Amino acid sequence: MPVNKSKIALGFIVAGALTLVMGAIFLFVGPAIMKDQVIKNTVIDPKNEMSYTMWKDVPVPFYMSVYFFNVLNPKEILRGEKPMVEQRGPYVYRKRIQKDNITFHANSTVSYREYRRYAFEPSMSSGNESDVVTIPNMLVLGAAIMMENMPYAVRLMISATFKTFKEGPFLTKPVGELMWGYDSGLVEFLNKYMPGMLPSSGKFGLFADFNNSDTGLFTINTGSDDIRKIHKVDSWNGLTELSNWKTPQCNMINGTAGQMWPPFMTRESTLEFYSPDACRSMELVYQRDGVMKGIPLYRYVAPKTLFANGTDYAPNEGFCPCRQSGLLNVSSCRHNSPVFISHPHFFNADPVLLDYVQGLNPTEEEHGLFIDIHPLTGVPLNVSIRLQLNLFMKKVSGITETGKISDVVMPMIWFEESGYIDGPILNSFHTNLVVLPAVMDFMQYGFIALGLATIIVASLLYRKFKASYKEWVKDAHDHEKKEMSNSEK
Repeated sequence: MPVNKSKIALGFIVAGALTLVMGAIFLFVGPAIMKDQVIKNTVIDPKNEMSYTMWKDVPVPFYMSVYFFNVLNPKEILRGEKPMVEQRGPYVYRKRIQKDNITFHANSTVSYREYRRYAFEPSMSSGNESDVVTIPNMLVLGAAIMMENMPYAVRLMISATFKTFKEGPFLTKPVGELMWGYDSGLVEFLNKYMPGMLPSSGKFGLFADFNNSDTGLFTINTGSDDIRKIHKVDSWNGLTELSNWKTPQCNMINGTAGQMWPPFMTRESTLEFYSPDACRSMELVYQRDGVMKGIPLYRYVAPKTLFANGTDYAPNEGFCPCRQSGLLNVSSCRHNSPVFISHPHFFNADPVLLDYVQGLNPTEEEHGLFIDIHPLTGVPLNVSIRLQLNLFMKKVSGITETGKISDVVMPMIWFEESGYIDGPILNSFHTNLVVLPAVMDFMQYGFIALGLATIIVASLLYRKFKASYKEWVKDAHDHEKKEMSNSEK
């Protein structure tokens, strides 16, 4: 008697159904498990070794690349001619970041100070810190505008003071001194007799206050009570809003501290962050999808409205007094010095700014800022923040150092702070957040496909085997009747 293969096929149908059910369970439970793991591993907690280390010590190498706009025609500028500049650099500095004074609070927040140090990287630079460049003298040309509305006699006295200390409208000094500070008799004089006028009490340099400094006391959400709040700033230096600007909206401290963002981002999400150096909150918008070494990402860029003036974009009226679109007036948080921030080479700015200065050539590839985010975790994979420092210059009567300078927003330097995840961190990131989810996806759809295939094939075989078995039973029965008939004869 042959084995009833139809029963075996029926067993395979049951096994296929169970496999299908398992796949369906994975399909619904898998994303929930993955989401739970992401939440568990992104909350700011010393127990989360990988994510906490990334947040605390920022092991990813960061670099600051600085480009100077070397002034080619300083004498002609004083006669009212158009400035001509040439870009020099980059002068590259490795930036080391470390959080200290970390204190966790009962309301699911954590406070810290983030310290930064810079070290020159000759091998990555196009030149040395000993290179000599010429840039506008902020001490003279900035002070001239700050004193513009003072009595004429005071302006004459200021001009005489400049001459006494041999301070002219332009500086020609080594890059290292312009960056980190140089000795100035004028600075010593101002700090002694006009304390508080200058941001620094020591040497005067464009980045003198940056090295070995912190960015203020941040208090941010840990995400332990609500993952949607993770990394968002609760307060900065004890403040929940600023007082630099003219409207409540512009004074808001929004978003994160600019290093990580909440997980589960969509293309409609925006990247909000507060920048102490820019004295304001900023917002980047989604541009496109991308991939970095197998890891999916969203690229976020600055909208054209970021530095638009109040005329072109009404919500920015609070950042005024404004000049052309593309400039952020930061004088209110820079001791009233006529300093403006923009994108490098006036990218995305009013074209008239390019007409005032020769030697600029803006492109998105070289001068647009971006942040590439892994949307599932909110962790930046590749960052390039590019900003330019500009000084408004003009003739001020009584201060002869200003000569016949035409009104112009003069680019001085632009810098790029960049970094990307690489090495063991990238490998761990790829394994935990790309490979494992892919395996889970394969398993859930693999089980479903295997279950369906097993059910279909086993069903066909079941019908075939059942028919064959019935035919065998019929043949056997007929044979038995035939044998009985022959025996009766």
